[in-house]
Amino acid sequence: MTSSFFNQRITPAVLKIIHTSDWHLGHQLHGYDRQQEHQAFLDWLQQQLIDEEADALLVAGDIFDSANPPASAWRMLYRFLADVAKALPQLNVIITGGNHDSPSKLDAPHELLKAFDLHLIGAISRHSDGSLDTERMMVPVTDKEGQTAAWVMAVPFLRSSDLRTEGLGEDDDRLIEGVRQIYQQTEQAARAKCTGSQALIAMGHVYMASGQLSEMSERRILRGNQHALPADIFAKDVAYVALGHLHLAQRVAKQERIRYCGSPIPLSLSERHYRHQVLAVTLEGAQLADIRSLEVPRQVDLLRVPDKPAPLNEVIEALQALTLSSLSLDMQPLLEVPVLLDAPQPMLREKILAALEGQPIRLAKITPHYRDRTHERQFREQRLSDVEPFQVFRHGWQQKYQGEPDPAIAATFSHLLEQLEQDEDQ
Repeated sequence: MTSSFFNQRITPAVLKIIHTSDWHLGHQLHGYDRQQEHQAFLDWLQQQLIDEEADALLVAGDIFDSANPPASAWRMLYRFLADVAKALPQLNVIITGGNHDSPSKLDAPHELLKAFDLHLIGAISRHSDGSLDTERMMVPVTDKEGQTAAWVMAVPFLRSSDLRTEGLGEDDDRLIEGVRQIYQQTEQAARAKCTGSQALIAMGHVYMASGQLSEMSERRILRGNQHALPADIFAKDVAYVALGHLHLAQRVAKQERIRYCGSPIPLSLSERHYRHQVLAVTLEGAQLADIRSLEVPRQVDLLRVPDKPAPLNEVIEALQALTLSSLSLDMQPLLEVPVLLDAPQPMLREKILAALEGQPIRLAKITPHYRDRTHERQFREQRLSDVEPFQVFRHGWQQKYQGEPDPAIAATFSHLLEQLEQDEDQ
């Protein structure tokens, strides 16, 4: 062999990944079905996978909106997976469960889907001796030549019952350290498989420190904000961290490699200004090379008229002045109407509906704002479905004891609520 052969530089493998999360299939917004919007997103996503010549699709949790999604949501997921497998037979698909998903329901078809190289991981599992089954969460990602170019640590949403906190010191935050242990053990298993030219990728459905929550849309998981995870949960040489749970796309701790991609559609009226997207990630060898956002086309507008709370007569005038294009019912905008009142207004909804008569728009929510005792009355006027359980608990405590609940009492309530949600998920 000539010396030129040994002087040739070996080009590192290039891997293209699409990162998405928080689909919430089966979601309803104030009683309105989102099926048309979700189907439009999945059709668009399939085309992006083709156009980007993607090697892998990572979906970081909350596939469904509830632990018991409707059959139509399951059909939508399976149809998408079948269509993608047909269009892109070499695509690596890795889906992990989120806090809205039922781990047992997601895990049920795991072995069947794995036979088609579709990895759906609802929960962690442990061996009979209690040790973590890291093998199940180690997913190889192949490039266009069929060679393993990366290893994904596909860690699903972790519930308190998943964690092992024995042996931790009194000064340790047991929840954070329990999560850290699982990621460290998974990372060690990945390093045993990974060669120097292969990338390490982590997935998680978590609430990270400094993460920005959207109003009324996301649950504070692992007992609330005080247990937000630090960025050092993920080792510095992990090339990319694909996160789910927060619906606003954002970096974590100003690190390019640790990303929430955000939800593909707005899941509350407060998210109407979000730039919903998926992330196109390029890796070269073991290194992150590029991240691009691919903006998801908005199918249904969310409107707030007027933009700020106004007296009822001004609200009526603003609604009557709307000029909207004619659309089919499932494509019509969803409307929130903020109204400034001195006292509860009889027939408020009927007056607003009368002002909207003949308009191609769907009234989603009327938000009363009161000049006097704003917070208490505004809370009382909300539907129970629009408030978090902890908000109800906190409001009741304030009314009875004229102050904030004791932190220990608040933590106990959050723990009981978490246990109830876990029982419902099983």
